Order: sequence, then structure tokens, then C-alpha cells
Amino acid sequence: MLRTEQLRVWQQRWALTSLRRVTGLGAIALMLSACSAAQHVSHGEPAIESNALRDPQPFTRLSPATYTPEEWPQALTADVYLPDDSLGGLRPAALVVHGGGWRNRKPEDMQGIAERLAGQGYVAVNIEHRFAPEYRFPSQLHDLQQAMAWIHANADEWQVDTSRIVGVGFSSGAHLVSLLAVAGVEGPLAEPYGGEQSRLAAVLAGGLPSDLLKFDDGRLVVDFIGGTRSEENEAYRLASPARQITPQSPPFFLFHGKWDQLVPVDHATDFYQALQNNNIESELYLQRWRGHFASFLLSSGAIDAGIAFLNRQVKLYPSG
Repeated sequence: MLRTEQLRVWQQRWALTSLRRVTGLGAIALMLSACSAAQHVSHGEPAIESNALRDPQPFTRLSPATYTPEEWPQALTADVYLPDDSLGGLRPAALVVHGGGWRNRKPEDMQGIAERLAGQGYVAVNIEHRFAPEYRFPSQLHDLQQAMAWIHANADEWQVDTSRIVGVGFSSGAHLVSLLAVAGVEGPLAEPYGGEQSRLAAVLAGGLPSDLLKFDDGRLVVDFIGGTRSEENEAYRLASPARQITPQSPPFFLFHGKWDQLVPVDHATDFYQALQNNNIESELYLQRWRGHFASFLLSSGAIDAGIAFLNRQVKLYPSG
């Protein structure tokens, strides 16, 4: 089978599997009838143009394992996907985080993306996290920091280069990996569970709610933070990745539906501009005629472009 045909079949299988998990079979025909078009608005050449993805390689999915310490308020598990081919040395890893408004959904939603990352040579770690409103900010960030510590602890066994761990997420999952990325190694977001071992090399974020102060006081964000903007203004600021960007933040690939009404597209465009203002390498991939959920369910082109971007950041496959 030709490489292009293999990729096409892989993309179709992932899209259909995701649709079945999230919407049920009844919605598949309607969703697949949506027009498919995207717009790269980044400066410079997109990574996908010079860093083509390789054919998917075999991998092994390990049994779910608990990644949190025994004393953690809730035991949390992760699905780990190990590439069968180590490419002759240490390999990158990807921390993968599902969406769900910080309050529901499962790692299964991200299984297709985790598999695609593993097929490209990443050790993919697809995690669950605690939910609001029972657990509020920054509990979920602390969960991700524990997951990073767990990856570091298993780095020798999994042949992971800990300087090449990337973050991948959609919606609230994109928010959490982005917040982890901009938290830095010291300061209020890094304490007490962050630091050097929480550093990400790059981020792939779709449907990112980048600035929580932009939202009206709706239930999802209020439950996540534990109060309204007027009641918890500082927490909203701290929990907004767009307000934590520094020149030390890692590279970002962003994709977003231009018709997104749940997380309006200015969350992506303003975040991208802030990255540019700080001279941080970044790409913005806007999906025409896509709302929030369609931008995820029909995101194969964006995911391919995003993984190509990650590959370039971690120098997985030299171009040319």
C-alpha cells in the first residue's frame, strides 16, 4: 500500500472511531458531510510542508497503571503506548490529556491521537485527571505534574528522553497541558509539585480556552475555579495560559474551529499573537466551518500538521 493511501486509511479509521465514541453512529453521516477546509495563518513554512509524517509503526499498549502516589486524594491511571521500534536510542514522549470541561469524559476520547503519536515513535501517556467541582483548580494541574514525575521515574524502562516530552490536549485538556507548559519551573503554578521535571518541549493544543477571564460566569468555569470572576479574579488570571506566557514558554501548535461558539476563536488568535510577541515558535491552524466539537472529531489534517510540528521540535525525523 502506498504511503499516502496508508495515511488516508489511518485518518479515516481514527475519525470514525472518535465519532462513535463521542457522538454515536447516528451522527456520523451528518458530521462527515461537513465541508473540509483549513487555513494556516502562521508566519513561515508550516512544519507539515517540510517534515512529512512517516508510515505508522507498530506499538504496544500497556495495561492501565496508576500514576499518582499512594497518598494522592484520588488514584488516577494512565494508558501507556510504547513504540516497538526505539529508532536506536532514546525517544520522545507525549503527555496526552482529554477534554470534558474539567468535569467529565475519559482518556478513551484521545485514544486515536495517542495511537497516532505512538505510531510516529512517541511513548504516549494518555491520562485521566480529577474532576470539578469536587476538585477545583489547581488540582488538575497538580495531576499533570504528577504524571510528568511518573514519566521521569519510568524514563529508563521506557527509553524516554526527558528533555523531549511534549503535551497534547483538546479543549479543557488543551488548557491543562498549556497551563503546565507556561507554569515555569518556579512560582505559584510550579509549587509544590512542578519544577524542572514538569518542563514540556512543545505543545499541541486544540480548541484551547486560553483566557478564562474572557468567559461569562458560566457553570463550567465557575465550578473549575470555585467562584465567579469577581470573587476569584486572581485564580482566573493564574489559570489562564494566555496570561502566563513568557519568552521561556515552549513552542505551540494551535488548531481551532472558526465557528467555535463554546470557546470562541479569539482564544486561539490572541494566544498565538502573544506567543509571537514573545518570539516563541508557533503555528496556528484555523478550521473553516467547524465548531468546537467538529474541530476535534474531524481534525485529522490538523493532528497530522500538529504532529509534524512536534516532530520538528523534538527532532524526531530530520527533514530532507
